[in-house]
Amino acid sequence: MNKAEILLIDDEPQIRKLLHITLASNMFLIKEAGSAKEGLIMAENHPPTLILLDLGLPDESGHSVLKKLRQWYTNPIIILSVQKNEEEIIKALDNGANDYLSKPFRTGELLARIRSAIRSIHKDESESLLQYHDLQIDLISRTVKKNGELIRFTVTEYSLLALLIKNEGKVLTHQYLLRAIWGPGYINQTQYLRVFIAQIRKKLEDDPNHPEFLLTESGVGYRFINQ
Repeated sequence: MNKAEILLIDDEPQIRKLLHITLASNMFLIKEAGSAKEGLIMAENHPPTLILLDLGLPDESGHSVLKKLRQWYTNPIIILSVQKNEEEIIKALDNGANDYLSKPFRTGELLARIRSAIRSIHKDESESLLQYHDLQIDLISRTVKKNGELIRFTVTEYSLLALLIKNEGKVLTHQYLLRAIWGPGYINQTQYLRVFIAQIRKKLEDDPNHPEFLLTESGVGYRFINQ
């Protein structure tokens, strides 16, 4: 069975039923939400491989839901909407959607888009061996070497470092990092994050007090750069 889990957020029962049958028959695991509130809770409690999001939800704008998800959720989001104008499509993509399908759509096309989006996750993971001066990071074997010597990281330390590396040059906010690594219940634990960043710097940097790779954006978050 395909282990990919899809969360469908759509208020139309008939659409949900049709998509559930189609996706389940193609060996996907499906979860359904009929409102924005329900969808956000389900995504936070058990982040899926991919989200199908309707823009026309009854309790909150789909664009608003998309923005909230993109504060922490990094996997693909495909928009499903009756809106077909270019402005809506651009707005959704600018807000972080990976793809956009207008209703009614062909199920074959939707399946192709889903497979493509999921492949992009694995493609990113396959580009594994990264070199930064004296640092070598392998994202598949989850190993870090400095001057050829293996540096030992805890699971959490490595997960945090890998997330920053995959977003090289981009500032990741405190809230984003806390949600992504520890979950939504930790979004206010900035001190907790600070401790782990300090531990990573001690292992990674020549001078942890003057980091070259893992930089602080005061009051905002952190970013990984290759100077």
